[in-house]
Amino acid sequence: MADIDHLDDRIAAAAFRRLVRHLRHRSDAQNIDLMGLAGFCRNCLSEWVEDASIRAEQPIDRETARELIYGMPYAEWKASHQPPATEAQLARMQESLARNPTDLA
Repeated sequence: MADIDHLDDRIAAAAFRRLVRHLRHRSDAQNIDLMGLAGFCRNCLSEWVEDASIRAEQPIDRETARELIYGMPYAEWKASHQPPATEAQLARMQESLARNPTDLA
């Protein structure tokens, strides 16, 4: 199995930026559905950016990290693109989150 920690940082950064651009473009892909299917969403990516920035001793606060991921302030994105979650979406998210590993950092 290939070790992700040996992937060149330039390649990893380019792939991450492409993922973020894709998620910015696909505002129809709701966070709750991403959570239900994959156990992560744009907010998770924001938190991971924040956590990595702290470990790198170049702290980025949560709101700034969210703006980096969403391409706009989170409140603006939420108001424009995020309808209320249904009970079924919330239940699927909870089932999915239960399968997540506790720490991959």
